[in-house]
Amino acid sequence: MTNQPASCSSLLPADWRQGIAPAPLPTGQTVADWIVFGDQQTGRLDQANGRTRDAIEVVARCEERDRAAVRSATRPRLFGIRL
Repeated sequence: MTNQPASCSSLLPADWRQGIAPAPLPTGQTVADWIVFGDQQTGRLDQANGRTRDAIEVVARCEERDRAAVRSATRPRLFGIRL
């Protein structure tokens, strides 16, 4: 038995620590090149925002799991039997 809580951050994928790389700047000088860049950058922002939402959900579930474990472990006992 351990008295250390499980690390909720360990439930997140390891590659998320690197973050999302930005889209490469366009090499061309046309409006179309910049439109493609803007579209790619927006897609990466959507991906990063999705990870943020997912990470918050994982941590919230982990915290609830820990609270439930503490409640379960600290229930009163009567003659050694949990009530």
